Amino acid sequence: MTDSHAPSSATTRAEIASQPECWSRALERARAGVPGLPTAGERVLVLGCGTSYYVGLAYSWLREAAGHGTTDALIASELPPVLRTYDRVMAISRSGTSSELLDAVRRVQAEQPDIPVTVLLGEQATPLAGLATSVVDLSFADESSVVQTRFPTTQLVMLRAALAGGSDPELDLLPQAARAALSAPLPPTGIRQLVVLGHGWGTAIGQEAALKVRESAGAWAESYAVGEYRHGPIATCGPGTLVWGLGRLPADLTEAVYDTGGTVEHGSGEPLVELVRLHRYAVELATENGRDADAPWFLSRSVVLEG
Repeated sequence: MTDSHAPSSATTRAEIASQPECWSRALERARAGVPGLPTAGERVLVLGCGTSYYVGLAYSWLREAAGHGTTDALIASELPPVLRTYDRVMAISRSGTSSELLDAVRRVQAEQPDIPVTVLLGEQATPLAGLATSVVDLSFADESSVVQTRFPTTQLVMLRAALAGGSDPELDLLPQAARAALSAPLPPTGIRQLVVLGHGWGTAIGQEAALKVRESAGAWAESYAVGEYRHGPIATCGPGTLVWGLGRLPADLTEAVYDTGGTVEHGSGEPLVELVRLHRYAVELATENGRDADAPWFLSRSVVLEG
């Protein structure tokens, strides 16, 4: 029985449910062409913080796999002492105000003055927009929630479609698949630990999924590449552990999890669609833990540092 006084997380739930429509708009944008996105052959540096870094990490894998050129994704607060030379910087931010990202872009511009800067933005007319050569306006996917859901997934749908160069039958089905994920069964809550396992670019999506659970529910959530899980992390697995694969997990790994007393959830194989289910699961865990995903503890929409 649901407690009528329990946090509803209504805004976050609504934004999760809006993803199919946002993905459809992203596909339309990509088909029409998105000025400022990296062109084939450019050496690209992608910068972001938190969720935006995971988007950049996934995009870097996808872009290189598509043969479009060297693509590095870096955490904005962790730039190396010596930067490689790039043809373009792509900075990702919902708010356009994150201090570390602004500092990172300014540093790259100072060291490589002629470099074009493409910014993927939710909020327009923000400090990051002022540093940009090109702004990709994603305000239609912006969110009221502190915890990001539709903004990063919409970016990746658009970026994947842009890499594909026109209509792609598999990508065109993503909004429909997301709609199905909104009503698909979820594994039981009542867990002590969630582990999300991904493969390829899905490894970054797994990290993003675990972040959503930590942010929304304050729950113990980790993420690894599928093959890495047995190289140490499985030592924490046991009764109360749910191991959630973004795709179907190998039989021997599944057996190992069951041997520890843990349980397994096999995903659909499409990381973004599976992330929609994990968004929903994060909210359910938040409700179970007496938390409101609309007001996550100790978090704000943007990290703005003094000075």
